[in-house]
Amino acid sequence: MTRAGTAPTTLMPDTLTLGGTESENHPWRIRLVEHPKRFESPFFRAAKRTAHKILDQIDDADLPYGPRPAGSEHWEMHHGGSLWVMTGDGWRMYRARVGIEWSMQFCAEPAKTDRLRRDAAALVAAFPETLDALRDLGYEEAEELLATPIQDADGVEAWTDSLFNACVPMSHGNHQGVLPKVPGEHHYPWPVKGADFFRYDDFQLWVTLPDGTHGAVTPVDRRGSGDGHVRLVLAPESSQAADTLGKAEDRGLMAVLPPNSSAALQAFAGQIPPGRRTASTPPDTGGAQDSPAG
Repeated sequence: MTRAGTAPTTLMPDTLTLGGTESENHPWRIRLVEHPKRFESPFFRAAKRTAHKILDQIDDADLPYGPRPAGSEHWEMHHGGSLWVMTGDGWRMYRARVGIEWSMQFCAEPAKTDRLRRDAAALVAAFPETLDALRDLGYEEAEELLATPIQDADGVEAWTDSLFNACVPMSHGNHQGVLPKVPGEHHYPWPVKGADFFRYDDFQLWVTLPDGTHGAVTPVDRRGSGDGHVRLVLAPESSQAADTLGKAEDRGLMAVLPPNSSAALQAFAGQIPPGRRTASTPPDTGGAQDSPAG
């Protein structure tokens, strides 16, 4: 038990080197204004109809960002660079180098947008059944979209709301959600949010920080290492940890929280016994893929 006036100590593994400890508070404000009126273009309506037909033909296990919505929920189409192709095993969706969000089209340079079109055309050409399959679904504009150079704002609009950009199917949470419920791609950086689709189910990526804000953490070593330290990879601007995280990144350092921190205990809660006061465990010497901590 730690005595009053003392700080708990945690052994640092050989893989981590201390770079200093900092804590600050950085309050911020943001002004909320009415969103400009948005409308669905005919390009987007046609793309969505086609995307729903494609999704109806895909098994649940092959959905790009499942599971399939149930009850009152429905697919939301994210303008995230949706490159749909017909493969020998059925429909598959790849992501473009970037997606153009609806509001971002107004700063999109036609020549740079055209590079996205050429990338998509090259991918579709590698799957020659795609255009015929899209025609069968009623999306006859696909061939013209892929073949027509983008030279002006009209071309950018048509591409932005096309099947090849605007139809990444996601649940509401994964699309637009905010913590503490579900983090959405619109509000959290993709290099972090993307881990929700490949992380271990028993590792909690999103945690509540000591000041009540929500951040994201990752293990500092592979599964089975026994190392319960976690690296802070995302903290909101309102968090006391935000400035420290920024300074760490500026200096090429990691912001690491100890195994007995609340963040580490939350992150590894599915891997350690209830009531345990540290996320560190004995290192695994056999089946590391089935052992906790890390």
